[in-house]
Amino acid sequence: MRTLIRMFFRTLRLVLMPFMLLWAKLAMPKGVVRSAEAQQKVEAECLQLALYHFKTCPFCIKVRHEMGRLSLPITLRDAQHDAEHKAALLQGGGKVQTPCLRITGEDGQVQWMYESGDIIDYLQHRFA
Repeated sequence: MRTLIRMFFRTLRLVLMPFMLLWAKLAMPKGVVRSAEAQQKVEAECLQLALYHFKTCPFCIKVRHEMGRLSLPITLRDAQHDAEHKAALLQGGGKVQTPCLRITGEDGQVQWMYESGDIIDYLQHRFA
């Protein structure tokens, strides 16, 4: 019975994946427009950030939409299909859960932030 349930959900994911990717692409909001100097400053700050994500995770899509709305060029790391990124997420953050924002401070300290709502709040307070 357990195997049957797993097969059902895997099949459901495979069927829904193209629709989720299409929705993620079509629903991407327009980014904010900043002056060239302000955008350069934002881009420099984004070099300290990396988002570990799964392409079709609805919570990851939500965070990527907010990144698009705020015009943030944050590095995306696919923890689903890239074993190196998955291992880094497990080693650094302690669990393979997405979305996860890796924040490197000016002092070199690394903070791992889980939960899409927390990540969105952080990005809004830092860059809005």
